[in-house]
Amino acid sequence: MDRRKFLGVAAAAAGMAGLPDIAEARHGINAGLSTSDGGGLAYLDGAFERHRGGYRGRPPSEALGQMKADLDLLRELLGRPHPAAVRKDLARTAAGVTGLVAIIQHDRGDQRDAVGWFATAEQAARESGDRHMLAWVLSRHAMVPLNYGAPHAAATMAIRARAEAGRSPSAAGALAAAVTARSLASVGDREGALRAVADARAAAARLDSVQGADTWFGYAPQKHHVHLSQAFTLMGRTREAYVEQESALALTKSPSVMTRALIAVDRAVCVRADGDPATAADLAVSAWLQLPAAYRDGLVRSRVESLCRSLPGRPGSTLRDALTSR
Repeated sequence: MDRRKFLGVAAAAAGMAGLPDIAEARHGINAGLSTSDGGGLAYLDGAFERHRGGYRGRPPSEALGQMKADLDLLRELLGRPHPAAVRKDLARTAAGVTGLVAIIQHDRGDQRDAVGWFATAEQAARESGDRHMLAWVLSRHAMVPLNYGAPHAAATMAIRARAEAGRSPSAAGALAAAVTARSLASVGDREGALRAVADARAAAARLDSVQGADTWFGYAPQKHHVHLSQAFTLMGRTREAYVEQESALALTKSPSVMTRALIAVDRAVCVRADGDPATAADLAVSAWLQLPAAYRDGLVRSRVESLCRSLPGRPGSTLRDALTSR
């Protein structure tokens, strides 16, 4: 047999026999070329983009469960040596992914775990050197104390976030201003809150389509109105709050279960402030009973319970009964 033909037949036979091991061969070649797994890094970047799109109709616990495999990959990749530039990119992705986990834990009401994940995200953001990523993490972190009873701590962290964001237009900067407005409103600093509202509006008006995307990493118009609704609600400026609520609802797509519930609670709080506790209780009960069971913990429950404590007599009892009914 011709030698070249023999080698060709032998190679084909060997190739067919060894085909199942081709993935191991690629990993071995990668290891010989560099200490970085480019495929894993590229996949993780895509996973971050996919996860930051928000709940999209999924309850928080389901969204968290779908991130488990990607968190395992992230842990594995961080345990390997990488060139400096790759390490910084990986740290940025780590900040984003762990920040998303923290957001979900915040929404679920697991405050302690949320704070732990935000601390991890902050460490990764600092390692990456990306100040906008750091500002985003700090702004999101500030919402844990803000939504669970420590507004002074929230205001301090939100102000730090604004300093990191700087003056250039960014989603992180707009978010930091909005969270500052809510925090200051919560501690009774109305003048400071109104200034922060104006800053948030100015910042939001300067965002491009990427920064204003409807994701957890962007600052979309709907998100902007939800934040301002809460700020004006906390200030007792119900007329402005109602306008922000209507604007938010007009931009809220049907899967936004949690967003609709939070807006409904804001509206009930405003109705209570306007002197109609019975209607406020009815609005809150209606919103609560329409809420799927998977959403009845954490942030939404915290807001409804806060309203319940402010309602006198029968309206308070009505809402309390709804909270304990199922």
